[in-house]
Amino acid sequence: MHFYTYIIYNKDCDKFYVGQTNDLVRRIGQHNNGISVYTSKYRGEWKLVYKEIFESRKEAMNREKFLKKQKNKDFYKKLASLK
Repeated sequence: MHFYTYIIYNKDCDKFYVGQTNDLVRRIGQHNNGISVYTSKYRGEWKLVYKEIFESRKEAMNREKFLKKQKNKDFYKKLASLK
């Protein structure tokens, strides 16, 4: 089983969200259907802009933690090639 660290972006509110999951399609659906606590606060569609694949949840969680510590839109935009 693979695990993913991902970044999604909502253009309507110019927000990024970083997360990790073992089912990327299901998880993005949850973000867009108001099931995720953080992303349900914002209107508009969340789109996948970046992902990494890992062999273990621990690796995915470590990468997620690193990315969340950046808290920098320019960093996320560069990583996702949105700049």
